[in-house]
Amino acid sequence: MASSATFNVPILVSAFNKTSHAPFSSRNFIFRTCSLPSHVTQRSICCFQCTGRSGSVIDLGWKEVKQWHSSLRGFFMCKVQQHDVTTEENEENISQATLIRRAIKLPIYSVALVPLTVGSAAAYLQTGLFSARRYFMLLASSVFIITWLNLSNDVYDFDTGADKDKKESVVNIVGSRTGTLIAACFLLALGFLGLTYTSVEAANLRAILLLASAITCGYIYQCPPFRLSYQGLGEPLCFAAFGPFATTAFYLLQSSTSELPITYTTLSASALVGFTTSLILFCSHFHQVEGDKAVGKFSPLVRLGTEAGSRVVKVGVATLYSGMLLLGFTQTLPLTCIILCALTIPMGKLVVSYVEKNHKDKAKIFMAKYYCVRLHALFGVALAAGLVAAKMVARYPVPKPI
Repeated sequence: MASSATFNVPILVSAFNKTSHAPFSSRNFIFRTCSLPSHVTQRSICCFQCTGRSGSVIDLGWKEVKQWHSSLRGFFMCKVQQHDVTTEENEENISQATLIRRAIKLPIYSVALVPLTVGSAAAYLQTGLFSARRYFMLLASSVFIITWLNLSNDVYDFDTGADKDKKESVVNIVGSRTGTLIAACFLLALGFLGLTYTSVEAANLRAILLLASAITCGYIYQCPPFRLSYQGLGEPLCFAAFGPFATTAFYLLQSSTSELPITYTTLSASALVGFTTSLILFCSHFHQVEGDKAVGKFSPLVRLGTEAGSRVVKVGVATLYSGMLLLGFTQTLPLTCIILCALTIPMGKLVVSYVEKNHKDKAKIFMAKYYCVRLHALFGVALAAGLVAAKMVARYPVPKPI
């Protein structure tokens, strides 16, 4: 049952007169407490109404408020924020263009760009050579593979019911599970064909084996009968696939004359890439905890809860930069990498503060993964630039094979 009370608050309403176009003869503040649906946190809501000179009631609309009481003055004051009563109303107003943009997940394709760029930079540090044609061939193939991952993930999450209410799911947008799966398989074949062609051209069997391992990680992560993501194993698989497997393979494929040796520098750089990629996946679960729990998908955040998960993000970001410094002190990575990667610390702090502040807000925490994408992209570019600069400027010695 909603309760209401009316107070005369001339100071408060006079502030609204500055933005209103109608003169008021009486100024009333009407406060109501409304019971919202059980799945929405109960909130206090104010309806601001004023009576004009003509006697008509002017409704200034519903606003979410934070209220506090002054015992000396004996009146309520409010801090007003725009708010829709339920997140469902917001979701229904999302345009088709926005849904398509979310379904495409364009920022996520940085996970194709960063391993390739860092691997190529590590090869340049080793040999001083770079093949632009091979780079773009691998980039196109990687984009096809990532698109397969996104489409097949939507298909199999649709099968389990995890994406039942996810409007930006490609299956829900196009209305065809079979068509989406066929497109995904076609892109997988196209991408793998490009990777195989490049590996044969480079005469490097190790590279294609590493890339096949990376794709296998993606398959067992989401596809039946494995679906290891439902057991909370997505992050380790993501680390292996995009880090040691993919980044190292791209490093090997930049060689045109002889097979490159595996070095600690290459493995360290690939581990950092895998770590930031896994952080994206971890943060993508924050807004899906209830849905994942309902279909039996035990992601790390379902097991830990969002509050503990926010602490994991904080520890993770601290570990990323601590590990980077350690690799610099041991001279596993060039000093140029440490200096340039350190410039991304503000982005890391932004990720931590955003998750800590909004981990309970499903509408806002949705953006956490995109903040992680920015961190991943900036850190990866800084790491690659540091490797190139070490060769061009600092004259860093050629890393020794393991």
